[in-house]
Amino acid sequence: MAFLRSYSNASSGMGVAEDCRDTFVELQRKKTHRYVIFKIDEKRKQVIVEKTGDATESYDDFMASLPENDCRYAVYDFDFVTEENCQKSKIFFIAWSPSVSRIRAKMLYATSKDRFRREMDGVHYEIQATDPSELDLEILRDRAH
Repeated sequence: MAFLRSYSNASSGMGVAEDCRDTFVELQRKKTHRYVIFKIDEKRKQVIVEKTGDATESYDDFMASLPENDCRYAVYDFDFVTEENCQKSKIFFIAWSPSVSRIRAKMLYATSKDRFRREMDGVHYEIQATDPSELDLEILRDRAH
């Protein structure tokens, strides 16, 4: 029975800590965060909030918060001005999986992504990135417009 349980957990991905959804809603509705970075806590077998970025932080601050050699999930609240001079905001879900990260980490994040992503109701765009160049600010700007 224990074998079955761990097998089904591996195929369905990790659980999601309660504060993940709450922190996402703070970013989405209250605009208290510019970004949220989530990581998989293997001991607790769930996705947890690793870091939040203050609403005043920049995209460079966000990029500097992503580890160079480990996977993460993130949401980023991208503000921009339309051609009609209207202030808009779009939320990006980012699956960060650097090519140099451990194969086990890549597999864990890949198998858990869909379930975790469903918790983030209100995301406008999703980006899968293996290298910082795939998260260039221009890519977000092009997608948002």
